[in-house]
Amino acid sequence: MRFNPCKALALLLLAGLLGGCATPTPYDYSAFKQSNPASILVLPPVNRSPDIKASYSLLSHVTLPLAEAGYYVLPVALVDETFKQNGLMNADEMHMVPPAKLHEIFGADAALYIEVSEYGSSYKLVTSEVAVTANAKLVDLRNGQLLWEGSARASSAENQNNSGGGLVGMLITAAVNQIINTLSDRGHEIAGITSQRLLTAGTFNGILPGPRAPQAMRDQLTAQ
Repeated sequence: MRFNPCKALALLLLAGLLGGCATPTPYDYSAFKQSNPASILVLPPVNRSPDIKASYSLLSHVTLPLAEAGYYVLPVALVDETFKQNGLMNADEMHMVPPAKLHEIFGADAALYIEVSEYGSSYKLVTSEVAVTANAKLVDLRNGQLLWEGSARASSAENQNNSGGGLVGMLITAAVNQIINTLSDRGHEIAGITSQRLLTAGTFNGILPGPRAPQAMRDQLTAQ
């Protein structure tokens, strides 16, 4: 059979299109539904980014989406202070406490472990963006079982349009944005968006609604 390069290229393009349209696998919520947690302990996030503000910036945003999802969230400032009063001064140490011990101390049904892998501004010659990326795991404190995990990212570049002004205009815009981002700490604002994307209930493969959620939101839980 004679090799046809045009036909081969067409097949490769078709395969790429089919692969790009693959449907994501739905999350297995069986353990989450069986656990049915009502209260959540949020541990201070572990910071893997260079910005020292990342952990507590994100922590300040997590209570709202979890409360709106129908969970009782232990006061994050009180939790943080309790750890520090017991000699655990950073998030890495706090995350190493066994689930059973956390349940004994705080009495929550589940704990949310968060890791910040990206936080702050970056300058890339013709673009400047502020981005926050976070990963989370929800663990049952009564038996140590993983109930859910997810990740989210938000960036100031999502709504930027650099089409006008040519290369010089793009360079100037990027430089100005970098200065503004640094002076105003837009990372805190972007962290709020990341937190909402990560912890809002009812999204695909997101956290499930809690027992205090509105009926319409709980109906989504039944349907999944």
